Amino acid sequence: MQTTLAMSEKTQYYLDLEEKHGAHNYHPLPVVLNRGESVFVWDVDGKKYYDFLSGYSAVNQGHCHPKIVQTFIEQSQKLTLTSRAFHNDILGEYEKFITAYFGYDKVLPMNTGVEAVETAIKLCRKWAYEVKGIEEGKAVIVVCEGNFHGRTSTVISFSSDPQARKNFGPFAPGFEIIPYNDLTALAKALAAKNVAGFLVEPIQGEAGVLVPGEGYLANAKKLCEEANVLFIGDEIQTGLCRTGKMLACDHENVRPDILLLGKALSGGMLPVSAVLADNEIMMTIKPGEHGSTYGGNPLACKVAITALQVLKSEGMAGNAQVMGDLLRKGIESIQSPHISQVRGKGLLNAIIIDHAGKDAAWELCLQLKENGLLAKPTHGDKIRFAPPLVITREQVLDCVKIIRKSLSVLI
Repeated sequence: MQTTLAMSEKTQYYLDLEEKHGAHNYHPLPVVLNRGESVFVWDVDGKKYYDFLSGYSAVNQGHCHPKIVQTFIEQSQKLTLTSRAFHNDILGEYEKFITAYFGYDKVLPMNTGVEAVETAIKLCRKWAYEVKGIEEGKAVIVVCEGNFHGRTSTVISFSSDPQARKNFGPFAPGFEIIPYNDLTALAKALAAKNVAGFLVEPIQGEAGVLVPGEGYLANAKKLCEEANVLFIGDEIQTGLCRTGKMLACDHENVRPDILLLGKALSGGMLPVSAVLADNEIMMTIKPGEHGSTYGGNPLACKVAITALQVLKSEGMAGNAQVMGDLLRKGIESIQSPHISQVRGKGLLNAIIIDHAGKDAAWELCLQLKENGLLAKPTHGDKIRFAPPLVITREQVLDCVKIIRKSLSVLI
C-alpha cells in the first residue's frame, strides 16, 4: 500500500520554501492552497477540493463568507487596533451582543483558543482564592485524559499525550488528570477540598472525536455544583453550531460556569476567542491582572458579531445536525472492513481505520486528496471529517462517494 503522488513544479516550489525557511512543527498534507469559497478550497494548480477539516472547525460558516468578509473590509478601513489603553466604539457593542447571545454577565475577549484556556485557568484560581476560600497557591483544576486544550507550557503540563510533553518540562503543578467520560473518577476527584474547577471538552476532538456517554455532561455539572467547583466548558472546537446545537453542552442543557469560545468566532477571518462568565467569577479579575494587546480589538469584535449572526440567520446548527446524520449513515453504508468505527455528533465526526499497513490513515488521506477531499489523521488511526456547516445534501453524498472510492487504496 503506497499512494503515488504527482506534484507540480509550482506545488513543489512552495513546499520547498516552507521546508527551508519554516520551523518543522507541523506535518501537513502535500497540498498548497490559495483560494477558498464555501465548502471548497483550490490549490495553486487550480484543483478543487472539499475541505473536510474546516481549519479545525474555525471555518464553520464556510470559507470567505461574503457577509463576514464585507464586515472585515469595512471595519479594517476604519479602525483595527487601539489596544485596551483606550476605549473604542465597537468593544462595548460586541460585549453587549455576545453576553446576550450566550446568556452571561460578562465576557473577557482574547485572541487564540489557548489564550482563552489560560485565561480560564487564571480566572478559576482567582475565584477559588477570593470567593471559595481555598488557601492561596493550593487550587487544583481537574482535567481529563486525552484532552487537547492547546500547546502553551501550562496547558501541556496537564496533557496525557507524550508527544506534547517530551523534553518540554518542567511542568506546572495544580492539575489532576482523570479518565474522560468517568463520573466515578470525577466524583472522587471533586471530594478534595482544594479543587477549584473541572476543565472539559464536551467532545474530545483532537483525541479522535470521542463522544461521552449520554448524561455525562449533565451529571458532571451536577457533581461540580454539589462540590462548589466551577465547570469550565472548552467549546473552542465543539461550539458555534459544529455539533448540531449552538454549543455541544446544549445537547444536555448544561450551562458552563466558564465558557470558552474561539475558532469559528471569527468565521476563519482572524484569531478571536472569548471567555464568558457571570459577575461572581469574572469580577475577581482587576485592572492590570490580565489582558492582551489585541484582545477586544475593534476589527475582531465587529467580525465576531457578524460571524455569530450568520450562524443563526442561516440555520447552521440545524444543517449540521441533519448533514451530520447523513454523512455518518453514508459512511456506514460503505461497510468497509477497514473502517472499524464511525462516530461523532453533528458535523464533528471521525472514522477509525483498521488496517495492518503502517500509516494507513495517512495513506487514505493522501488518496482522498487525489480524489478531491482534504482531511487529516489524528493520533495515527483516526481521521476527522468536519466540513463547513454550509454543506448541502448533494455535496455530502458526493463526498461519501469520494470516501468509498478512496478506500480502495487500503488493500
